[in-house]
Amino acid sequence: MARKAKTPVVYPESPEVLNPLEGIVLEPGALQPLNCVFQDDDRGIWLYHGNCLDVMDATAAKYPEGRFDMIFADPPYFLSNGGITCHAGKMVKVDKGDWDKSRGPELNHEFNTEWLRRCQRVLKPNGTIWVTGTHHVIFSIGYAMQQLGFKILNSITWEKPNPPPNLSCRYFTHSTETLLWAAKTEKSKHLFNYQEMRRAAENKQMKTVWREKLETPYSDKEKKWMQANEDFIWNIPPPRKDEKIYGKHPTQKPVALLERILLASTRNGDLVLDPFLGSGTTAVACLRLSRNCIGIEMETEFLKRACYRTDGAVIDLWIRSITVKIQISVISINDLDLFEILIDRSGSMGEQPELKSEKIFHESKFVFLSCAHVKQAGVVHTTVETSIQEAWCNTPNSKRRETTHILHCRTEIHRVKNS
Repeated sequence: MARKAKTPVVYPESPEVLNPLEGIVLEPGALQPLNCVFQDDDRGIWLYHGNCLDVMDATAAKYPEGRFDMIFADPPYFLSNGGITCHAGKMVKVDKGDWDKSRGPELNHEFNTEWLRRCQRVLKPNGTIWVTGTHHVIFSIGYAMQQLGFKILNSITWEKPNPPPNLSCRYFTHSTETLLWAAKTEKSKHLFNYQEMRRAAENKQMKTVWREKLETPYSDKEKKWMQANEDFIWNIPPPRKDEKIYGKHPTQKPVALLERILLASTRNGDLVLDPFLGSGTTAVACLRLSRNCIGIEMETEFLKRACYRTDGAVIDLWIRSITVKIQISVISINDLDLFEILIDRSGSMGEQPELKSEKIFHESKFVFLSCAHVKQAGVVHTTVETSIQEAWCNTPNSKRRETTHILHCRTEIHRVKNS
């Protein structure tokens, strides 16, 4: 008897997303007001200063059928209780802040249950949630998910290459975090981009053992570690230096981790919520992959870093979308004739040793960009000045109003000295 083929689930393209929190008013007695501190309507990124419990309550009231396609949550691990760890070769106390202090197993579990309950309410019927944590919190989260009726889809282990050493020598060294991936209910028809994950696994089925490709921009040290540990689980290095240029978060996750999560369980244009935004990794990953994102964070200092990182990612995407050509032309004048010889030096000095030279030309130029709207993004003004203050003061007011970012371009020409 022939088996009847299953009808594939068709996921419609996500419509253009407007800010779903626009116009939301929190209930009286909310811990703090809701304040949008970063807004990019064209790219669908909105970062809020507020308490995620109150915000999700208000969102659920406005959208009783759910609003978000996916949620990524990196909640408090409750580790800051007088323990010790190793940082930069020194013994330090584990003290990330009051938000990370344990209130005891019962109250910790109650907190996990309450924020997960709200996440479930704001998820769309076929939406999914990813939660990361160490053993200090992940078992409570898994149990709360079962109590609330989530459908746990996978438990994935992410191994860290450089965990803090075990100073007490009384335990195995903690070197992993667990990711739980769950659908809203047992009846949810969750999205899984199987072919995308198969391509990432080099045309094999992707398992909970994830191996990152050894390509740039990983350093030689990172590649060496990954090659030596091919059997480890989810070989994704911790946040790189360029992910911490605006400061670091004590539990910051690498962008590569969020990018894989988004590729696995969302489509272009989907709306993602991060209720514990931290330093903004989810927002950066959503920007890179054309997903829409709402982030909520209570701690002002972390939110400030998240805004800087997100704004930096916006300008980085803009720069990547343009091509810069540098051409050096040598013009020889003989009587009235001009002979032009083009010289292409690109890449020719990469492996050469540093030579003694003298600077014969220097120019400092400021380029004013308008990146507020994707389709109209472009250069609105340029000026040659010695400082950003002078460039800004000498720019017409009409150009200032159009400007969203300023590039500082420096050009130097050096002449090699004869030895």
